[in-house]
Amino acid sequence: MASESAGPAELGFVEAAPSWRLRSEQFPSKVYAPLPGRADAFHRCFFLFCCRTPPCCCGLRVFRNQLPRQNDFYSYEPPSEDPPSETGESVYLHLKSGAHLCRVCGCSGPKRCSRCHKAHYCSKEHQSLDWRLGHKQACAQTDNLDNTVPDHNFLFPEFEIVIETEDEIMPEVVERDDESEIIGTMGEAHEEELESMAKHESKEDRIFQKFKTKISLEPEQILRYGRGIAPLWISGENIPKEKDIPDCPCGAKRLFEFQVMPQLLNYLKADRLGRSVDWGVLAIFTCAESCKLGIGYTEEFVWKQDITDAA
Repeated sequence: MASESAGPAELGFVEAAPSWRLRSEQFPSKVYAPLPGRADAFHRCFFLFCCRTPPCCCGLRVFRNQLPRQNDFYSYEPPSEDPPSETGESVYLHLKSGAHLCRVCGCSGPKRCSRCHKAHYCSKEHQSLDWRLGHKQACAQTDNLDNTVPDHNFLFPEFEIVIETEDEIMPEVVERDDESEIIGTMGEAHEEELESMAKHESKEDRIFQKFKTKISLEPEQILRYGRGIAPLWISGENIPKEKDIPDCPCGAKRLFEFQVMPQLLNYLKADRLGRSVDWGVLAIFTCAESCKLGIGYTEEFVWKQDITDAA
C-alpha cells in the first residue's frame, strides 16, 4: 500500500438525471477519473460490481480501464451537454457494436429470442422474465425493439453523480463543538462519571466520531474521491494494514483512490427484493503507477468495512 497524503476530497452526490444523460453512448455507469498529464489515461474509468444474490450478497469487484483521447471507441470531442432534438425518437438503449448483452442484466447474452432473433439474454430465466414484462408484445415490432426495454426490477436504479470539493472543517470549529458537548454533559454528570467515561473512550469511539464530524457538513455524500489521500474509516475495527492490500500485477504498490459511502444504500433500493446488501465503507485501492493496459481491463482491490464493525 503506497503512502497516503492529506488533502481535500472530491465529494460525489446522487442526482436524478434525464434518461438521455444516463444512456449516453459515452461513459455510462462508472467512476470517471482521468489522470492529468497522462496521455494514455485521458479516459480513465472504474467499474464497481456488486452481487446481491444470497449467499454472496455484496460480493465486490472493481475494474480499471484507460485509453488515450484518440482511440477506436470514443469520439475525440466530448459528448454534447445539450439534450437530443425532440424528434420523437427514443434513446437507443443497446450497444451498436461489440458483444451482445442480456436485456435484463447487461451481462454477456449469447442466447437470443427464437422469434425476432434480436433480443439477447444470458439465461432462460431472464428471457422468461423479459417475455412476461413486455417482450411478448414487442417481439413483432423489431424496428423499435432496442428502444423499448422495460424495467425488470432487477438492476439498481440509475443516477448521475455530481462532484463538489469538500469544505475543510477547521480544527477550532471541531474543538468548539466538542467543548460545547462536554459543557452540556458536565451539567448532567458527576466528575467521577466523566473521568470514567474518558478512560473508557476507545480508539473505535474516536474514529467513529471523526467519521460523523467529517461528513456532518455534507451528510448526503455517497462517494469520496482523492487519489493518495487517507480513507475515512467508519470504525477502528477491520482497518487494513499494508500487507492486506495486494500489489498490482505490474509490481507497483496500490494506493487509496476513492470510497463509496453507506449513504448510497438509501438510493439503491436493494431491499426491494428482500436481499441484504450492506456496507459501512467500500475503499478502492488502485495501482500507484496506473499501469498501461492497452484496451483491456485490470482488476483493482476493494476493501469492505461493515457498519457492524462500528458497533
